[in-house]
Amino acid sequence: MADGATTGEPTAGWASGPLGAVQAADREISRQTAVRARAVAAFAATCPASADRPAGQPGAMSEERRAARPAVLVDVSEWAGQELALALEISGQAAETLLERSLTLVHRLPRTLEALESGALHVGHLFPMLERVGPIADDEKRAEVEAKLLAWMAGRVTTPAQLADKARRLGLLVDARDTARRLAEAARRRGVHLRPDREDGMAQAVALLTVPEAAALVDALGRYADALDEPDDERTRSQKMADCLLDLVLRPGETGVAPVQAHLTVVAAVSTLLGGDPPGEIAGQVVPAELVRALARALGLLPDEESADEAGSPDELGQRDETDPGGASPLERALEEWWHDVERRALTEEWGTGRRPVLEYEPVHHAGWRGLQERAPARSTALRTPSRDADEAVTAAGLALLGFDRAVGRACTAVRRAELADAAEEAAWRRSPAGRASAAGDALPALRAAGAGHRAALALLLEATAGGGLAERPRIAVVDALSGALLALTDSRELRRPAGLGPPPPTPGYRPGAALDRYLRARDRRCRFPGCRRPVPRGGELDHSRPWPDGPTSAGNLVGYCTPHHRGKHQAPGWRHELTADGTLTVTTPSGLRATSAPPPF
Repeated sequence: MADGATTGEPTAGWASGPLGAVQAADREISRQTAVRARAVAAFAATCPASADRPAGQPGAMSEERRAARPAVLVDVSEWAGQELALALEISGQAAETLLERSLTLVHRLPRTLEALESGALHVGHLFPMLERVGPIADDEKRAEVEAKLLAWMAGRVTTPAQLADKARRLGLLVDARDTARRLAEAARRRGVHLRPDREDGMAQAVALLTVPEAAALVDALGRYADALDEPDDERTRSQKMADCLLDLVLRPGETGVAPVQAHLTVVAAVSTLLGGDPPGEIAGQVVPAELVRALARALGLLPDEESADEAGSPDELGQRDETDPGGASPLERALEEWWHDVERRALTEEWGTGRRPVLEYEPVHHAGWRGLQERAPARSTALRTPSRDADEAVTAAGLALLGFDRAVGRACTAVRRAELADAAEEAAWRRSPAGRASAAGDALPALRAAGAGHRAALALLLEATAGGGLAERPRIAVVDALSGALLALTDSRELRRPAGLGPPPPTPGYRPGAALDRYLRARDRRCRFPGCRRPVPRGGELDHSRPWPDGPTSAGNLVGYCTPHHRGKHQAPGWRHELTADGTLTVTTPSGLRATSAPPPF
């Protein structure tokens, strides 16, 4: 056990009551984390890299990917992470990370593992040890830094941030050359990645750069934002920076750089385009209905809000009829006005400043106020006494209560009126074409509920061809109303043909034809390996379940994968992939795990 590691009490001692139970639970989490790390390392030992295809053979791991793997995974099969992901119901990336960290703890940081098991460290301390100490290549230097850090923590309350700072300083001091090497390797991993945000309809574009590059980029964007000197611009500096970034990349202007055409796949129900509430998809991410309509309006595929074909009705594109620019409901506006009134009167001491006789006011339903009325004696105005001053103070307090009581009464009345107005507004919206489309259970009732203007706009959208703002002709997804399964992918021209709707026919050759390829990518959208969320790459990764030519190039024999899982389907030893005619995929692992996935519903 490392110096400073102890099975005794926590550094700050044991707390009494529930907090002590929290400390005990935290120690048990640490102990179980150590148990899991040992078990994962034992599992990895049963999956040797020697069982994979040797380097140089067709289908084997490329030399580039092999060189990029962490050192602790060199002797582990590249398919171990996929099986771990299925077992724990986590992503493939999370499984690879768990493998790497577990093997690092067991084989490279044994003292840290013992300290975790004993309670001297908690789970939050692992990240600094794994990220700052684990990568040190020299065994002696790594053990030296590990021992110094554990000894430094002994007897003091240490947060993960403090440990990370100390580990960074020790690592740079002991292993500066290796740190420089790892920095060069990290620079080769630079890139831009898209991550979904917690709020639907938003996403994060994350750029991994060196510190000077990132700082220069942010500084330049800040300078662009500061140059926007517009008096009426209410955007924050950060919002301006984001808008400048978009302008510089997507709208280069006079820079001489040719503009590029972005490719976005948008999935929207008919009721969504008609103003209903069902969400849509943009680039595989679920987004609110209004964001889909905003994009369609920006591309000229739907009419602007002002061109709704039924004047006087609520906005048919889904915007509720609210006069407040901020979008507040009548109820919210009433409460806001009432609160501002109460706050103003309290701050200006308007309440309680009156000096008129109490009997001039109407009685208030307040027991304390009635008591004040009953007790108010007749006093001479010519003589001021301490008793009179006290009476006036009590009167002033009563007047304040009276004013507040009346303000509450006015607010209650305003709230009731606002609730009625809000209910009437909601009822009017539900009677509008947008409301009827949102309530429709299928596309045909939604179309019947639409106004003539919106039906015409949908017809124009479906007639749009490639070129201009669109990379492809918009398609109609015919889906099962109950299961959401894709039945056919068509357009307005194909709908007029006498042939029945359904999946495209098989393609005679190995590669699917354009219609079949488009149908399969719309049906699967993401990799069909259970739990995977990667998109199916354009232009490849549609796999024959039964190899061609024994199996046809058809919708019932093709399934979409991401590149890693496509390789695993063919090369991972002991794995089985089975596809049924309705698109259900079943995967069985060498350990006997069995998982299924179906095409995502619309």
